[in-house]
Amino acid sequence: MDAKHQFNFERISKAIGYIETAFKSQPNLDEIAERVHLSPFHFQRLFKEWAGVSPKRFLQYISLEHAKNLLADQNSIFDVAFQTGLSGTSRLHDLFVNIEGMTPAEYKNGGKNLVINYSFAESLFGNLIVASTSKGICHMAFEEDESAALQNLIDRFPNAVFQRKLDMIQQDALYVFRNDWSNLPKIKLHLHGTDFQLKVWESLLKIPSGKLSTYGRIAENIGHIGASRAVGTAIGSNPVAFLIPCHRVIQSTGSFGGYRWGTPRKTAMIGWEAAREYQEI
Repeated sequence: MDAKHQFNFERISKAIGYIETAFKSQPNLDEIAERVHLSPFHFQRLFKEWAGVSPKRFLQYISLEHAKNLLADQNSIFDVAFQTGLSGTSRLHDLFVNIEGMTPAEYKNGGKNLVINYSFAESLFGNLIVASTSKGICHMAFEEDESAALQNLIDRFPNAVFQRKLDMIQQDALYVFRNDWSNLPKIKLHLHGTDFQLKVWESLLKIPSGKLSTYGRIAENIGHIGASRAVGTAIGSNPVAFLIPCHRVIQSTGSFGGYRWGTPRKTAMIGWEAAREYQEI
């Protein structure tokens, strides 16, 4: 590491240390940048290069982990917000929903109060199960055996309440298999995963229909160069088939590679989307 890189590394390390010790005061960008004697603009760019996320996002991750530990110790939601340095329970709610995919109460109760609607449907690529909460689609998987499909869903949310019901959230999502893309902006997702998984899934959503990416490119996009294998593992854990388009990720050699719901299905999806894009040219 040359002198310049070493100096930048030391600055970012100092900034991370400051955020980890001062997160309860919820310092803003200007305050953190001042600690390492950089302009906010320069610091923002440099921090993201080294840490893979913005300073604000990193602060949110640190705050969230502290809040999760407090909730695990049975603190009230009000006390958790106060002890995390947030201005109120509404900010704690937003923090959990934006990063963890559930409210603080749902996290504290292990999904006990979560009501999940589910239904079965036919699609161009086989039968599937689709499930939703009041916030959005939380599960979609190709599965011929309905009993096995339901059990897999229950295993993911063991404390939730399930009811077989086709709601509007599911209907909006299923329109994509009818070659009707007009409802895509209406589709909402309710995801729960690790920070790394959520970053990978978010990156997948940015791959346009009819286009392909690679595991290595996804790793670069989320600031984890060289983490292709970890990206592959996160993609393999994708809970929402097709809507989170993990089928658009292939190997750097050009090989389509594996797919959680079968390589033939992945091949058919890629071909169908490519043909659709070609027709619209």
